[in-house]
Amino acid sequence: MRFSPPTAALAAALALSSAVAAPAIADGTHDASNDRSALSGSIPAWATPSTKISDADTSDVRQVQVALSLRDPGGAARLASEVSRPGSGQRGHFLSAAQFTDRFGPTDDSVHQVREWLAHAGLTVKDTSTNRMFVNVEGTTGDLERAFGTHLASYRTKISGSARTLTAPENPITIPRALHGVVSAVIGLDDSRNTIRPQHTAPHAPTAEQHCARWWGEQNNTDVPQKYPSGAQSNSLCGYTGTSLRAMYSLGSGDQGSGTTIGIVGAYNGNSVAQDASRAASQTGIPQMKPGQYTAVLPDGGFTDQQKCDADGWAGEQALDVQSSHAIAPNANIRYYAAKTCLGGLYDAVVKAVNENTADVLSFSWGNADGERSMAPAVRDQFNSIALQAAIQGQSIAVSTGDAGTNAGITGSATASFPSSSPWVTAVGGTTVGLDQQNKPLVVTGWENAGNTLSGGKWVPQRNTDGSFAGGAGGGASALYDAPDWQKGVVPDSASHGHRAVPDIAALADSYTGFLVGQTRQGQFGLYSFGGTSLAAPVVAGLAADAQQVRGARGGLLTPSLYALRAGIKDVAPVKAGVFTPAMHTLPGTGVPSQQGQYLVDFDTRPQTLQSGPGWDNVTGVGTPDRGFVEALAAK
Repeated sequence: MRFSPPTAALAAALALSSAVAAPAIADGTHDASNDRSALSGSIPAWATPSTKISDADTSDVRQVQVALSLRDPGGAARLASEVSRPGSGQRGHFLSAAQFTDRFGPTDDSVHQVREWLAHAGLTVKDTSTNRMFVNVEGTTGDLERAFGTHLASYRTKISGSARTLTAPENPITIPRALHGVVSAVIGLDDSRNTIRPQHTAPHAPTAEQHCARWWGEQNNTDVPQKYPSGAQSNSLCGYTGTSLRAMYSLGSGDQGSGTTIGIVGAYNGNSVAQDASRAASQTGIPQMKPGQYTAVLPDGGFTDQQKCDADGWAGEQALDVQSSHAIAPNANIRYYAAKTCLGGLYDAVVKAVNENTADVLSFSWGNADGERSMAPAVRDQFNSIALQAAIQGQSIAVSTGDAGTNAGITGSATASFPSSSPWVTAVGGTTVGLDQQNKPLVVTGWENAGNTLSGGKWVPQRNTDGSFAGGAGGGASALYDAPDWQKGVVPDSASHGHRAVPDIAALADSYTGFLVGQTRQGQFGLYSFGGTSLAAPVVAGLAADAQQVRGARGGLLTPSLYALRAGIKDVAPVKAGVFTPAMHTLPGTGVPSQQGQYLVDFDTRPQTLQSGPGWDNVTGVGTPDRGFVEALAAK
């Protein structure tokens, strides 16, 4: 099929800012000649007059990024499409980072103009990114307000159901009219990026789950009602080993990811990541890390906001991402890009990973906690521009779709998550998988769980903010981006409504059939069962690395190839099955019981509006990798 740029709207968003003349502002930030232009998309949806609680403290110091416009963004979008499309004459003709900057990056003269203006405005001008797209500056809130012709305020909103105070501009950001078309956005005046969260379930020690099953049906509590026929009900699993995870995707001894590098972006950095990975590998049947196989790129100046960001939770995310991708591609180098904080630092780490251009495949197991619409458009555009660069360089990006299904339990209405809804990434949904003792699949279905509590000898559906929903992969139609060509004719119009639909593909995510991860906590090493689409994304990244080994070259944007596959994909449909568990797993957007008890989890019964089904579906996309997937993807 023909693959054109995903949307005209996206190309326009990456183009010169659609600045308009800004009205005069009473505080004097505009003079009588009205020589400033407003930057659209600078106010997030949650910053409304009704949620404002106070003016921002003008003495607070903030670090922001001034984003410069790409040259010929439409041409960049077309090139990204052509180098990714199977059958294109430009397929695989990727650019280096330097070539991308020379062809599409802002000019040195543009950077000089912007830096000169910022310094004259009284801000501390720091470094410029190597692709010349971002100039980092620092200043007090008062100085920033004067420089950008706006006023900052504090707003009270909810993030993942919890009340938070966030800062944002009260009126549009403005710039000198002479820089119209040069500056496209100012990132960091609002706290949209503070809503990003890792997307995994809280880890569970196998010993804490009484009589967990090492494989499907090995343990089955027959003292509770059997809702499902023999063989279709099991105790929750202890967590799959690396050997079982590889068998799940029919990987052979030659599927090693040799000669490739997987890049992982997360916040903070664990002290024993490589050692824990090797120790876990030796206990779960896969090769240990070789010296130098794992490296970490740390931020200048160390880390901040550890307590506010739950650094321990990010440490678990890092361990999960490293060990699951290593299990799938044991010979691939793994390079971890650490953000200094979860409060805006993750996108900085993404910029570093793409500009460095060392990693062939990138995995992001995080996303906006409240769907795509609450984030300021300027923040989304920053990510899209750097993801576009990655596609042109041949870097593949796998992004988890989240663990709150439609996000309705958090936001009150269905919304896809960002950045998984970006047209320049591969959105990875989730599956529930039950393997037998020989690692043969007995249960493969979409990950959308419903919870039941034993009461009066019967299983009674749980009731929380979103009915019986107990966690599941994110999915649905984007409200922001039009349907890309590679989804047309595959995704039903009734599911997409003409928009980009997620996910694209799915892998193991259900924490009740999770993956064993080794982690040192308070000086003690242990194996813990993890789940969430945070597991699915690095699994797909590992498979992409295996395919690159076979192909002998980078794959770039994976989605055009995935939607063109006619082999190596298993179509996923609901399976009538469930697990008994003495403890419900906590995920954002769910209100499951917190105490020990007797519970049954139903699989893929449409507890919200998402469910797997024939063909493309909003839980697993085109399906889940099956035997022959690596070879089929490599051939595209």
